[in-house]
Amino acid sequence: MNQAMIEIQLVAALVAAACALPGTFLVLRRVSLMSDAISHTVLLGIVFGFMLVGDIRNPLLILFAALSGVLTVSLTELLLKTRRLKEDAAIALVFPALFSIAVIIINRNFANVHLDTDAVLLGELAFAPFNRAEFLGANLPKGVWIMGVVVLLNLGLITLFYKELKLATFDAALAAALGFSPALIHYGLMALVSVTSVGAFDHVGSILVIALMIAPPSAAYLLTDRLWRMLLYSVLIGVASAIAGYWLARGLNVNISGAMASMTGVFFVAAFLFAPERGLIARLLQRDRRKRRFATEMLLVHLTRHENTDREAVENTLAHLTNQLNWSEPLARTAVECAQSAGWITRQADRLLLTDHGRRIAYQVQGR
Repeated sequence: MNQAMIEIQLVAALVAAACALPGTFLVLRRVSLMSDAISHTVLLGIVFGFMLVGDIRNPLLILFAALSGVLTVSLTELLLKTRRLKEDAAIALVFPALFSIAVIIINRNFANVHLDTDAVLLGELAFAPFNRAEFLGANLPKGVWIMGVVVLLNLGLITLFYKELKLATFDAALAAALGFSPALIHYGLMALVSVTSVGAFDHVGSILVIALMIAPPSAAYLLTDRLWRMLLYSVLIGVASAIAGYWLARGLNVNISGAMASMTGVFFVAAFLFAPERGLIARLLQRDRRKRRFATEMLLVHLTRHENTDREAVENTLAHLTNQLNWSEPLARTAVECAQSAGWITRQADRLLLTDHGRRIAYQVQGR
């Protein structure tokens, strides 16, 4: 593995970490679509910034991009206040309008300037090692320096305002009652998303920014219910997706950003299926266990109701469970086997007899 390959993966890993941190709060706040909107509309801020300063590398462009992200949020909330549109519809109206304005301005006025809409959407990580900068004696790709600063910025601000972000995310009313400003925190978070998006533009494009902001936090959400763990898992899943996507792109000779975005989907599907408590398989197993538990408890109730009666010899048999209670034979056998293994019943020929323990469980179920 040569130096260029290492540098490409390093840039990708930094982008993934930078996107996962604010993306966690977007997922928790249920405004995931806002990342899509902001990652596109920051282009308008870049365009207006370039019109004013005339230099595509001027750091002020990041400020203009952040302001365009705040503008997107403000216009969306302005539409929401009319109470005539839902949030997803408002977002879907705002960001195509702002993004299309930016595209029109680029095509009309800056066709020969490196404000290529294809680069904004798809990016090209393969070129990252060629655009270099030296700092403190270290000569590294600019992407490493830029995204390194963005990661530190995101990490520093989230650490500094962790309590406020956590409180405003889970209980905005309580945050307001305690003197915090949920609106200010919200706009600050959106500005952070804007800065992250514009920092990643040249390298991975807006498509991968969206994927890295939403898919890793969504996968992490299925793995834990603790915020700090979710932040950690989001970063780890994002970095793993970036590195795995690079090797997938190398093997298939396809666009690196596209392969990385695909890998975020693979990791999410894996979490969706195999998460220990919230995964699909775990939920199916839990439902099966609840079904067996319910059937077993109903069996105990049935046996207690007919115990020591004239119908006991008929009612308290396996055959009666299938013929009279409309239970399938597998369900009846499962209930009997579960009750036997728990020591709640015993069998004498065809008859099912309650043990003292099983009788107590049956009484508890009936609320006696």
